[in-house]
Amino acid sequence: MSDPAQALIRTTICLLSVIAATAASGAGTELADCLLEDASGRRAVAARCGVQSVPEDPAAPDGAQIRLRIAVIPALNGSAKGDAFTVLAGGPGAAATEFYAAYAQAFSFIHRDMDIMLVDQRGTGSSAALACPATSALDLDADPARIGTLSQACLDALDRSPAPFTTSLAVSDLDSVRAALAYPGLHIYGGSYGSRVAQHYLRRFPDHTRSLILDGVVPPGLALGPDVAINAQHALNQLFERCATDAGCARQFPRLAERFETLRGRLNRQPEMIRLPHPVSGDITELEFGEPALATAVRLLSYNDHGASLLPLLLDSAADGRSAPLAAQTLMAIESLDQALSAGMHNTVVCSEDLPFVEMTPARWRALDDTYLGRASMEGLQAICSVWPTGPVDADFHHPLVSDHPVLLLSGSEDPATPPHYAEQLAEGLGRSRHLVVAGQGHGVAALGCLPRLLAEFVRSGDPASIDASCVARIAPAPLFLDFSGPGP
Repeated sequence: MSDPAQALIRTTICLLSVIAATAASGAGTELADCLLEDASGRRAVAARCGVQSVPEDPAAPDGAQIRLRIAVIPALNGSAKGDAFTVLAGGPGAAATEFYAAYAQAFSFIHRDMDIMLVDQRGTGSSAALACPATSALDLDADPARIGTLSQACLDALDRSPAPFTTSLAVSDLDSVRAALAYPGLHIYGGSYGSRVAQHYLRRFPDHTRSLILDGVVPPGLALGPDVAINAQHALNQLFERCATDAGCARQFPRLAERFETLRGRLNRQPEMIRLPHPVSGDITELEFGEPALATAVRLLSYNDHGASLLPLLLDSAADGRSAPLAAQTLMAIESLDQALSAGMHNTVVCSEDLPFVEMTPARWRALDDTYLGRASMEGLQAICSVWPTGPVDADFHHPLVSDHPVLLLSGSEDPATPPHYAEQLAEGLGRSRHLVVAGQGHGVAALGCLPRLLAEFVRSGDPASIDASCVARIAPAPLFLDFSGPGP
């Protein structure tokens, strides 16, 4: 970050400190000026930060402690009172402070009139992060034996047991911070895995929950596992259909789905060795680009409309034997993922809350064979969880959520991870909810178009039915790239 940018941010901190002179901070909780940075270090937000200790094991309050990083971004109007707005990151494994720094624009209208309270969930960010030795996302597409070896190495490198880092304990941490900062209640945004945390907080602390915004919904009855590959394939099929019905894309990339399958077969038989400058570091990098790397590339790029807009061009180029552009995009996506997620915390959540509740029948395995991810993602999870400890999960964790609290549900129509029908499933138990689906979009839509304004209207009114959401139909996906000079007209 440039010196002028740093100076501007520090000036902003001073101004916010004056504005926030009367902002909420509970007795015994000391906050000081700080910067919240996203995982890449390219975005920063001025805040007031502190630390709150909580028991690693609530059943042993005098035992080992976890120091939670907390932050407050005071309301811009300087006179906020009462409840706060909090943001729960996804992953699992992402830190709330880093996520907020990256996506602050999504909450800009809310921030005008309400304090933002952030807590790095236990095991993430600066809250006793369960960091593993550096690995690549491509390693997780290796054979199960190698994945098990990498997971054991990660476990051996940790300085504490990863077991007490589940959602059931994290929601109690969140409420402890709320109480310490003297906020009566919370309006909560939860994205992806964060939507699971938000729902469980509502289940445990309904009196302190004001409203929920769930973006990329994981319903409580869902145990993630085989659906990962099924949903990813569905999103790719939607992209192929979009290309086939777009005149320019259909003309430039005919029979794209067939060419993709041909490419998969060729890379399975004979992976390519690609040597290229790393798109982030510039270092010359050698990469074995086989079918597992192709699957990783497609899945990561399909998460948002900008990545998806490049996929037809990149897949067509790779099918013609020019895989370097696709490999470069893959390396950038992996770099971002590795920076953002705490692998150890991710493993604890998945191995405690998901995999034990998945029953793999022969029919489910066969269904995976019809996807581009195949059995690899499920076998990889099984390999991780064969060595990873599990932690406490509340008995009602996967029960249907029934509530009359106001809930706004957000989905992208082409989300490869949490498709819209997940939100519809959750809505069955909600008395006051509304589901907004953004056409042509992927995973996480809160920052798009008019949605930041709509989120603030919802939080202010507490009535999802009263929002005029007609503007959502005007949010368009990024146009498909037809060549490397840019998108089509």
